[in-house]
This record gives sequence, structure tokens and C-alpha cells, in this order.
Amino acid sequence: MTTDRMLKFVHTAKRMPSKREADARRQDFGEIYDEFVEDQAAEQAGRCSQCGVPYCQVHCPLSNNIPDWLMLTAEGRLEEAYEISSATNNFPEICGRICPQDRLCEGNCVIEKGFESVTIGSVEKYITETAFEQGWVKPVKPVQERKESVGIIGGGPGGLAAAEQLRKRGYQVHVYDRYDRIGGLMIYGIPNFKLEKDVVQRRTRVLEESGIHFHTGVDVGKDITVAELREKHDAVLVATGVYKARDMKCPGVGLGNVHPALDYLTASNRKGLGDSVPAFEDGSLNAEGKNVVVIGGGDTAMDCVRTAIRQGAKSVKCVYRRDKANMPGSQREVQNAEEEGVEFMWLSAPEAFTGDDVVDGVRCHRIHLGVPDATGRQAPEVVADSSFTIPADIAILALGFDPEDMPVMFGEDELKVSRWGTLSIDFSTMMTSLDGVFAAGDIVRGASLVVWAVRDGRDVADQMHAYIEQKANAALDLAS
Repeated sequence: MTTDRMLKFVHTAKRMPSKREADARRQDFGEIYDEFVEDQAAEQAGRCSQCGVPYCQVHCPLSNNIPDWLMLTAEGRLEEAYEISSATNNFPEICGRICPQDRLCEGNCVIEKGFESVTIGSVEKYITETAFEQGWVKPVKPVQERKESVGIIGGGPGGLAAAEQLRKRGYQVHVYDRYDRIGGLMIYGIPNFKLEKDVVQRRTRVLEESGIHFHTGVDVGKDITVAELREKHDAVLVATGVYKARDMKCPGVGLGNVHPALDYLTASNRKGLGDSVPAFEDGSLNAEGKNVVVIGGGDTAMDCVRTAIRQGAKSVKCVYRRDKANMPGSQREVQNAEEEGVEFMWLSAPEAFTGDDVVDGVRCHRIHLGVPDATGRQAPEVVADSSFTIPADIAILALGFDPEDMPVMFGEDELKVSRWGTLSIDFSTMMTSLDGVFAAGDIVRGASLVVWAVRDGRDVADQMHAYIEQKANAALDLAS
């Protein structure tokens, strides 16, 4: 009986897949968690209490049917579990690895209080890895091919989710990306120890086999204009993400070896992919033997500090102006970083970068968190006469990302943007100010999570389909 297999949280403890020892994982970029074996996955899935109102599902941006696939896993019905998991998520093997489950599904698991949450992400990863091994993951085969085509600018999670959803409906789908590999930040921004690149490339191959056409090394606005894409396709999607590093106004910020986080992570990921990276080879983006200081407290900052550890840095310090409880990134990532030897400088903020031509230190001051505002957020206040300097051979700015100037980049003055520079859309249709040009993902919502990009990509695919259908019907009415 199903009830015999579920509700085991009372007498079965939470267990994550075994994690490699910190000393071992510091030596390479391999993923830090092993995979569950079948018995362990079934046992952990069986801890689920099968809530009538599953808060894990409510707090998942994709509304994944989590209790259902946990129950099927506990019963050993893994092919059905995969069918349900992949019905709402185009990339469950990726989300299972990199979603901050401690802030989303697992963090809202009702049994967490006193019993600890179900290990949802690890079970999701296990289900999909099993599906790949067993050959259950199949390319899309549309019931009927359509003559209409769509052009998607950006091969990240939002663009790829939309591409697959539109391909399912039979559209001819073309994805244009300025980089030489498809995947966006999943390839160049997220380190291997969180998401190994062959996982992304494996999914890309499935999409290619589905009949999606990838055009890499195409910089829209330079190599091809948006006007040309609109002429060529029946609808266009902008899913470029946000790549411009947020600036910091601070004396010495222009010194040598003060780098934006994405430059540093991209160099490391390219090196791991076997590319020649001059800025890594000349040492400017290689932390080996150096004192590294990372400014910021989000997941990108955690990626940077943990990458520096693996490159063999002499010391790695993370400077963040709030305390540990107020870190915007995943607490699990902070714990992993601490285990690996990162030193956190809580309640500290940089006031200047020191050095002549190249940075040699980061001068910081202490911070006191003031009275909470209406939202409960405490404003950081500088403590007088509290300056101290941290030695630094490399300083990395992980302060978040802003959108590039899209109207200028695309040469489209009529493309409207918000006051933050993100693309303005009609939220009922997800269309921009240009007819037939849609937008989704970070370029609309600002820098966010992969899972939100997937959600937006799925939603915009529905809107693009509705738009093309409406145009086709209007043309039929005119003809008759």
C-alpha cells in the first residue's frame, strides 16, 4: 500500500546524498554531491507527508507536482516519476542541481519544523539521471509540423525552455546566441562543482535532435538586426538575460586585477572546457597562489570564492555588508564555502582599493545594522573609525547584474525599457513595444534564478503561439 511507503518522516531522518570531503573537493571542479542509489532515493522520497496543500509545490516557480513524483519514487515507479517531473520542467536535471531548494521547495516543506525537509532537489536529480540512463528522455516529435518559424535571441534557460515548448507545437525554431556554446550562464557563469557542463550539453543535444536550429556566434544587433529577424520569422523572443556587471563607485576600483565576477567565472569555465584563455594564462584571472577578496553576498559571490579555492588561492575572503542571516544567497552554499576554507568578513564593506597600478589591498570599514524599515530590512550604517585593510592580489566584484542598453544594442529606438533598463512588456501578452517581439526571463524581471527563467520561457511560448494563431486566423478571415 502507498500509505506504507509514505509518511516516514517521523522515524526516518533526513539524509542528503553523500558529500565529498572538503579537502578532496578543493582539489578539482567535480560536483560535490554523489547521487542517490535507488534504495536511498526511495527511502528519502518516502519521508514525504503527502500534504493536502503542498507548500513545496506552491513555492516552486514551476509549480512542480513534487508530492506526486516523490510518491512514485518511493514506489519504484521511476519512469512515471520522470514523466510527471518533466511535464512542468524542461530541465529537471539542472534545477535539481542548482535551484536554491533551501529557499524554495525544501525551505517551505511543512515537515521541516522538527523533522527537517524532504531532500526534494536530490530526488529530482536522481529521477532525471535515471531517465537519461534508461533512455526515457526523448527528443520532441511534434504531432504536426507548422510552416511558421520563431526566432529566439539567447540560448540560456529561458530561451531554451521557450524553444522546446514551441517545438512541441510544431514550429520551426531558430535560437541565436552570441557565444560559441548554447546554455548561457549555465555554461559560462555556473561552475562545474554545481553544474557539470556535460549535463547542459547533453540537454542541448536532445533539443538539437528535436529539430531546434542553433546559431552560435551570432551577435544580434551587429551580425543580424532585429528588423531582419522580424522579417525572417513570424515571431521573435528576446531572452538575452542580464550580463552587465553592476558598477561600484569607490576609489581605486579601476586598478589592475579588480575584475567583474562574470569575467572571472567565464575564464575559469572556458579553461575547464579546454579553451585557450589568455587572461587566465597570464595570471590576471587565475587565483593560484594569490590573496583573493570577493565583494558581495549572493550566489555569484559564492561561485567566485569556491572557484578561487579550487584554483589554489593562498587565501580567499568574502566581504559582505550584512550578517550571515541576511545573506541573499543560499545558506547551503555559504556552508559549503566555509567548509572549503573561505573566510567571511561579515558586516564589512569596501571603502577603497589600494595599490599603484595593480590592486594590493581592499580597505574596508565595519558596518552596523540599523533600525528595520517598513519591510523589516535593516539599513547598513558605517561604524566610525573602523577601517581595516585586507591584502588582495585579485579583487572580484560580485554585486549583481544590470541589463545592457537594449534599444542601442539592437538599434531599435522604439523598444521601450523600464526605469531599471529591463525590457517593458505587456504582462498579459508578454509582448514588447515592437509588434511580434516578445521578451522573457531576466531581461524582463532582472537578475533572477534559472527556475524563474524556465517558467517565463514556458509562459511566453504560450503567448507567442496565441499571437501566431491570431495572425493566421485574421489572414484566413481576410481571404474569405
